[in-house]
Formats: sequence, C-alpha cells, structure tokens
Amino acid sequence: MATAKELKELSAEDLKRRAAELRETLFQDQLKRRTGSLDSPAARTTHRRDLARILTVLGEKARAAKAG
Repeated sequence: MATAKELKELSAEDLKRRAAELRETLFQDQLKRRTGSLDSPAARTTHRRDLARILTVLGEKARAAKAG
C-alpha cells in the first residue's frame, strides 16, 4: 500500500473510500481465517497496518481543518 507521505497527498474522500475498502477486505480475511481458507495471514496484518495508517492521516487532516 501507500506510505503515509503518499496518503497525505490524497483528499479526505479518497482516504475514507480506501478505509472502507480495507474494512471490507479485513472482514473477508476474517471469514476466510475462520473457515481455514486464508492463504496468507501476513496479508491480514498488512491490511490492518494500512488501515491504521489511513485513519491516522484522516485524523491529522481533521485536526488541521479544525485548527485552521
């Protein structure tokens, strides 16, 4: 996925859309894990970290808009 620097260049709407996509992917990963068909557990970790990175950038943008 993208680095935090690349994510900061995106609009808040793009970030929200990506966050929603990652949440859906994590839900699908969880279902696959429970049924035993998850191919790569490491991918789930990567998705979680990407989601956290996006949410962090969204929070920064919200605080900047509130302050300025």
